[in-house]
Amino acid sequence: MSGFRCRFCAAPLTQSFCDLGTSPASNSFIKPADAQRPEPFYALKVYVCGSCFLVQLPEHKAADQIFTDDYAYFSSYSQSWLDHAKAYCEMAAARFGLGRDSHVIEIASNDGYLLQYFRAMGIPVLGIEPSANVAQAAEAKGVPSLVRFFGRALAAELAAEGRKADLLLGNNVLAHVPDINDFAAGMKMVLVPRGVITMEFPHLSRLIAGVQFDTIYHEHYSYLSMTSVDRIFAHHGLAVFDVDELATHGGSLRIYARHAEADAPVRSPRVAALLERERAEGLTSPAGYQGFDMRVREVKLALLEFLIAAKREGKRIVAYGAAAKGNTLLNYCGIRTDFIDYAVDRSPAKQGRLLPGTRIPVRAPEAIDQDRPDYLLILPWNIRDEIIVSMAGIRGWGAKFVVPIPKVEVIA
Repeated sequence: MSGFRCRFCAAPLTQSFCDLGTSPASNSFIKPADAQRPEPFYALKVYVCGSCFLVQLPEHKAADQIFTDDYAYFSSYSQSWLDHAKAYCEMAAARFGLGRDSHVIEIASNDGYLLQYFRAMGIPVLGIEPSANVAQAAEAKGVPSLVRFFGRALAAELAAEGRKADLLLGNNVLAHVPDINDFAAGMKMVLVPRGVITMEFPHLSRLIAGVQFDTIYHEHYSYLSMTSVDRIFAHHGLAVFDVDELATHGGSLRIYARHAEADAPVRSPRVAALLERERAEGLTSPAGYQGFDMRVREVKLALLEFLIAAKREGKRIVAYGAAAKGNTLLNYCGIRTDFIDYAVDRSPAKQGRLLPGTRIPVRAPEAIDQDRPDYLLILPWNIRDEIIVSMAGIRGWGAKFVVPIPKVEVIA
């Protein structure tokens, strides 16, 4: 017995899904002045609930200690993500008939990367973002933002003020919620009677198939399937009526939901088909979650074998992208400056700092042109194509790209 209980149904958590040892919070970048100070490491062991099959990480570090006023992740530094957000806004505005009399609320709106496009269409928006520094960046774009965590309490305040949503959305936030029941109940409270919810989140099915263990970190409390989300929403009076399968983040779902008591839109056959596919994949049986740990260890061994061989040949290796997933990978594999000289990232919020745990320094991408390393290890492999195009110049001196997930791939 783990002593932990399911955050949705409260059943005891007894089955391990993946054990990555211990790791610091993945976005807790270290200031150089604090380089000699200790930092806390937390257990990174994920369980699957044998009752509702929600895959989850116990809350070892509270959300208000992670999403602080010094949060380092800004969504707008990925062009492919901005393109994705803009395409979503155009689709949603057309599909749901949004206009100047509508109200769009985004939960975890970050730096206004998405709501800026609705605002440009003249559609009233409100962002809810717990990290003050990134909310300030959204305000600078003209996106009004509340610096709050979302749940029943905030939903009740918004509803009392008449600030309900015709469209309520959240991209990569559902996995970040420690109290998923409070969150889902709040969504119901703040949605107008004929309103629509859309939520995007990495698909557990793709995580398992692609051995995407590096997407496990302390900000991600839950690892979601269509099966688990459908049950959670239904429990709180929300009905999932459609789903899109997306390529983002290594394979994501975008679910569409409404009040269960509303008679439209009708449920798409895509929802039932995906639920059946997950059943066939074993996601509704404890046996379907066994063996993942062994596949994770094989990825670790293969990456270490490549790095050791490269260093024995005198090669220099630099990492691209100070991503949260990269910090999980580096800490689990024990990769520090003995293998990686430094990492580069486009975000000024990360430059000049050290990666948590490994203490690898973060520099601006221009450093690569000056140092000319032999290999560029792509940590945010989900945007590998974008990175390879932007960093194509390294081929001029014979350098190669390395992608670690789902297996080591060297790209000349």
